[in-house]
Amino acid sequence: MSDPTMPAPTPEKKPNRLMRLLAAVGAHELRTLLLLALISAGIWGFIALADEVAEGDTQKFDTRVLLALRTPGNLADPIGPSWVEEGCRDLTALGGTIVLTMLTLFSAGFLLLQRKRHAAWLLMGAVGSGFLASTALKLAFHRPRPDIVPYLSHTYSTSFPSGHSMMSALTYLTLGAILTRVVSGKILKAYLLLTAILLTFLVGFSRVYLGVHWPTDVLAGWTCGAVWAALCWLAARYLQRHGEVESAGEEAPPHT
Repeated sequence: MSDPTMPAPTPEKKPNRLMRLLAAVGAHELRTLLLLALISAGIWGFIALADEVAEGDTQKFDTRVLLALRTPGNLADPIGPSWVEEGCRDLTALGGTIVLTMLTLFSAGFLLLQRKRHAAWLLMGAVGSGFLASTALKLAFHRPRPDIVPYLSHTYSTSFPSGHSMMSALTYLTLGAILTRVVSGKILKAYLLLTAILLTFLVGFSRVYLGVHWPTDVLAGWTCGAVWAALCWLAARYLQRHGEVESAGEEAPPHT
């Protein structure tokens, strides 16, 4: 029998969300702090680049790069054989809204079939909110499209930041970041991330080659997309540790 004179044990308090977040940072402090540093650097870089663009300090660089990609004496003709031009049109479509929307939905469907529904919702939420951010930034800066070379692709909005570059970066890099949290094997993880980076680069390059964006538009789009993907990677990492996003080989718990 317990001694009635002894004080009752104090129930152990569960750590609140803030304490759990701090514990997660503390458990992987170096990797997390490095990623936070990269995010901060990306935000600072975008602000600095936007300021330079607004003041017109990048105009000489932008013009030089665009002209370097056109045949001297015939600005309607990009450098290289005709198949390069056609290939860039195909590549630029990989950053279009319809292609990225279909890719996101198909990837989310794959995750749902794998019974990783939390990861699927995280992916769709990340890409959807990123699209809204991209639209808001373009409306805020309202930079005109290049006017020194003929366009080789149709355009429908303003120039800064490049919507194709930002959306391809945030979609491919976010998809790569989320999938690396739900698959096992270092080689497979590296393959997913390197593929995402390559696709992002090719889409951005195609926008400059086709003359529909200034190079600094693409740089800004890449920066925003990479920051967004890094934030989503942190979110997936945190949620996975607390059972909200499934790990590799793990299924979502059944509804109760």
